[in-house]
Amino acid sequence: MHGFSTRVGGVSLCYRPGDLNLGFTKDDDAASVVENRRRHLRSLGAEGFRRFGMLRQVHSPDLLVLGEADEGADDFTQPGTVCGDALMTDLPGTLLTVQVADCIPVLLFDPKRRAVAAIHAGWRGTTAGIAGSTAVAMQERYGSDPGDMIAAIGPGIGPESYVVSEELRTAFAEKFAYAAELFLEGGTKLHLDLWKANQRQLLDAGLLDAKIHVLGLDTATATDRFFSHRAEKGFTGRMMASIGLR
Repeated sequence: MHGFSTRVGGVSLCYRPGDLNLGFTKDDDAASVVENRRRHLRSLGAEGFRRFGMLRQVHSPDLLVLGEADEGADDFTQPGTVCGDALMTDLPGTLLTVQVADCIPVLLFDPKRRAVAAIHAGWRGTTAGIAGSTAVAMQERYGSDPGDMIAAIGPGIGPESYVVSEELRTAFAEKFAYAAELFLEGGTKLHLDLWKANQRQLLDAGLLDAKIHVLGLDTATATDRFFSHRAEKGFTGRMMASIGLR
């Protein structure tokens, strides 16, 4: 099962009444977040899940593997405690989650080896190649054939909304031969396409283009449906991308 939440259908009041804020932000009431998370699980059909992979996201390239030896993973009614920005597992009954509000969520699934991954890719993680390195890690740990793997790149800030600095273009150019394809110039402003940047990393890791699904939903231009850190000037909630094996 997998899904990308929106901001609709919750009980939070601090941003907009009825928000489905799934992050323990400083502005929201913890009890509201817990109820929102319960609703998220119900919408996924994941009420029976008892292990949850969650992270204290730090815009890093770090990957956490949830295996049999782990002590049950995190409590879904509490914030994540382990630092990192990607998770993977082949254990049924474990729901992997990452939180976003403009950064790009990427979900991976290998239907043959039965393994999944969830990735939080902001510009720092994308520059560090987190989507590609996670796909490669699945191949190395689980024996995944990249031709079998399926990817979904969820709602995040789109290229038309994401104005960046020239320094960021330089940083990408130092890492990726195709970096020029990721940047668009509009008037005096420079824009970055994070959707395409993560898609290219997955292609380089061997995934097939036909199996990489880019939703193309821009959080910054649809704040009635999504939280957007940039469009709402930091005063916003968090959505969640989730994936797990029944």
